[in-house]
Amino acid sequence: MARVLLLFGGKSAEHEVSCSSAVSVFDALEQAGHRVIPVGIDRSGAWFLADTAMRPFRAEGRPVSFMIPSGSIRVGDDEINVDVAFPVLHGPRGEDGTVHGAFEVADLPYVGCGVMSSAVAMDKDLTKQLVAAAGIDTSPWVAIRRSEWDTDPGDAIDRALKDLGLPVFVKPAAQGSSVGIEKVEDPDGLKDAIGTAFRYDDKVIIEQGIDAREIEVAVLDGPRASQPGEVIVSSGWYTYDAKYADDSSRFEAPADLTGEQAGMVRMLAERVYELLECSGLARVDFLFDRSTRRFLLNEINTMPGFTSISGFPKMWIASGMTYPELCDHLVAAAFSRHEARARLAIR
Repeated sequence: MARVLLLFGGKSAEHEVSCSSAVSVFDALEQAGHRVIPVGIDRSGAWFLADTAMRPFRAEGRPVSFMIPSGSIRVGDDEINVDVAFPVLHGPRGEDGTVHGAFEVADLPYVGCGVMSSAVAMDKDLTKQLVAAAGIDTSPWVAIRRSEWDTDPGDAIDRALKDLGLPVFVKPAAQGSSVGIEKVEDPDGLKDAIGTAFRYDDKVIIEQGIDAREIEVAVLDGPRASQPGEVIVSSGWYTYDAKYADDSSRFEAPADLTGEQAGMVRMLAERVYELLECSGLARVDFLFDRSTRRFLLNEINTMPGFTSISGFPKMWIASGMTYPELCDHLVAAAFSRHEARARLAIR
């Protein structure tokens, strides 16, 4: 079996989520027979060998260095060779392709999408542009860059209100877990919401608020889509607290859809996966418009939440795959992708 470098934590606002995801992945990989080396990245970017007795894991302990070009890690005077990396990193400086670039330079197999698809999928504006150009429905949106906002915030607000109306959702373009997102239902709140989103990114998107169900699909290489799942929120919308801090939401898999609807959203998820040239895994999120009965692409996550009760594994469990089997499959897929790329000519 493989020696797996399990990376978690990171400098993003989703640090704590990653620490929780890593515990479940660690246990599942060990159950599947792999030797797992958990390394946490703290909020300053430093790497540490984690103590697995601490649950959730913490990005602290003995300092670790990642060696390029060997792809090994150094802990004190010891150099440890690894076979594959499993980066359970959510959000910027992890899920966005940055750490994947280091693995590519070190020629180290890794779980997940490549550099390009990870970077594009992280940017909600670019993702929407690509899927819309391909004829896939998505919710109407407006993108605002910091330079535009600094020059004329009033014009940006007027454009959003004219094109989208109210209510709207204001989001950092490249964040996850609902960090920095606000729902705005009156014009007076729009300026503050945009200012909040700009704390997390240099580009903000404003999306038209739609009365819709939140339907998600997990996708593996093939592409192969899982049974769809649904986010059920008791009131309001799917905030960070609703996801992680309270019991105001739940996730059901499979979703309560007709066979035709489930087939349609699975097909759309596979199309988006291929369009963005994903590999390994992704979770594709849709809005199912209650009035038009259409599925609208919301976003795609190339490293979704990965605790044993997160949506991505729950959808595969509903599709007949156990959590350890899922993690083991992802490691095997990482080796397969690496071997395929190694056969390409270099000159």
